[in-house]
Amino acid sequence: MERDAIAACALDGMTLLYHRASGQTHMVISPVPEILDALDETRPASPADIHRHMSQRYELGDAAEAVALIGAHLAELAGLGLVRGL
Repeated sequence: MERDAIAACALDGMTLLYHRASGQTHMVISPVPEILDALDETRPASPADIHRHMSQRYELGDAAEAVALIGAHLAELAGLGLVRGL
C-alpha cells in the first residue's frame, strides 16, 4: 500500500478508507486497519511476517488460525485494489 494512495479516518469502531485511485470509500473494522498499519510500518512479505509484527502489539490467539485470517484479509484487500499482491 502506498501511504498517499489511501486516506483513513477512524469513526465509531470502524475505519473509512478512501482509495484515491478509484474514488471509492471502504468501511472496515479490526483487524484490517491494524494489518494495513503493519504493512505500512514494516513492509512484510507474507501473512506470517504480518502476524509476527502484530503479535508484538496484540494478543492474536492461535498462530496458524491468525495467519490464515490475515492471509484472507490481504486477499480481500488486494481484490479491492487497496494492496498489491504480496
